[in-house]
Amino acid sequence: MSSVDRQQRSRTARRRVRASLARRRRRERLFRAAGLLATAAGLAFLGMFFASLIAKGASAFVQTHVLLDVETPVAALIDPVDPVGQADPIDLIDPVDPDALVNDSLRELFPLVTSRNDRRQLARLLSIDAGESVRRALVAAGAEAGTRLSIWVPAAATVDMLSKGQLDPDVEERLRPLSDVQIAWVAQLKGEGRLKKRFNSALFTNGDSREPELAGIRGALMGSFYMLLVTMALAFPIGVAAAVYLEEFAPRNRWSAPFGRLIEVNINNLAAVPSIVFGLLGLAVFIDWLALPRSAPLVGGLVLSLLTLPVIIIASRAAIQSVSPSIREAALALGASRMQMVFHHILPQALPGVLTGTIIGMSRALGETAPLLMIGMVAFIVDIPGGFTDPATALPVQIYLWADTPEPAFAERTSAAILVLLGFLLVMNLAAVVIRQRMENKV
Repeated sequence: MSSVDRQQRSRTARRRVRASLARRRRRERLFRAAGLLATAAGLAFLGMFFASLIAKGASAFVQTHVLLDVETPVAALIDPVDPVGQADPIDLIDPVDPDALVNDSLRELFPLVTSRNDRRQLARLLSIDAGESVRRALVAAGAEAGTRLSIWVPAAATVDMLSKGQLDPDVEERLRPLSDVQIAWVAQLKGEGRLKKRFNSALFTNGDSREPELAGIRGALMGSFYMLLVTMALAFPIGVAAAVYLEEFAPRNRWSAPFGRLIEVNINNLAAVPSIVFGLLGLAVFIDWLALPRSAPLVGGLVLSLLTLPVIIIASRAAIQSVSPSIREAALALGASRMQMVFHHILPQALPGVLTGTIIGMSRALGETAPLLMIGMVAFIVDIPGGFTDPATALPVQIYLWADTPEPAFAERTSAAILVLLGFLLVMNLAAVVIRQRMENKV
């Protein structure tokens, strides 16, 4: 072959290499652009989701109140049998109808309202809890008879929506919950400085209610708290113990190896089973067979334990497998037993991953709804649960109930409850990251 042919082939090869490099770089740029586009789209959708939730739910953290001038009843406020106030202060108020005090205060503000129908419409501007609010304020103030007090009472849900701009007053009267006269009364109260938005403490201190302005999430929060305690107490030790046995103590001979692989496959399959299946299992075993109380956090915690257990086992096994084999060999070479090797050397090294997997599993349990619906935790519960066997609901179920309520004022409560739930999930995941970093630094 002549030198001219060799040079020609060399130039051809170089051109092919340059063309191949150009194609690969072009594909790399396209792939990078596609990745950036996908990331931007994901962030955009996430931003739209949070923006929509905040726009709908932020207003639920404030509640419209009306200022009333209430005159303390002539009767004494202190029970003569208990002058030092050892009894419940709510029971010390004299038997004066607080609703009558509220109505009298409203009539003073609107002296021209005289007809029975107009007085009923006027009373509907306030929440049904206005009388109790006045009663509690009078007892707390301990005012003398005949004293006039200025008390903020919650407004009705319709007035709250109107004050927040969620109710269009220009809509035809028959299509809105407030009449033209009621809207005029609200405008008068606002002009006199008697209408004000205040922090909605009832959202965090009350249980569920049929009235939107009185509905709160405290009952759901306590129910979720009790369930997570049961789930943590059962799933964490059992899951870690199962992972330790499968990784460190399970026989590896030819007879037991297929059985161990069968267990591993079933654990992996259980992690992918729909959560409602665990709810059916809990309904059949814990309620029908063991006769445990329906709608109780104890049963909910047991069901969520079954749901969380495969996640904790898989995460714990992965954390144990990540420990260097040299640690095992060094511990055994120095005379440590297998038990000492596992609990003194392996588990401390794997603990960050174990705790991270556990917290992530608990986060999943906190957001589950379907299995809790199957065991009856969808009931309307007003009282705050005081124990593991009291009827209760959970925060995701509360969100489901409010979202299914036709009352428009519950829409913002639903978004607010979702924000609270997302806040708890964010805190739990941040805790997992912080615990992992601190444990890794100590190790």
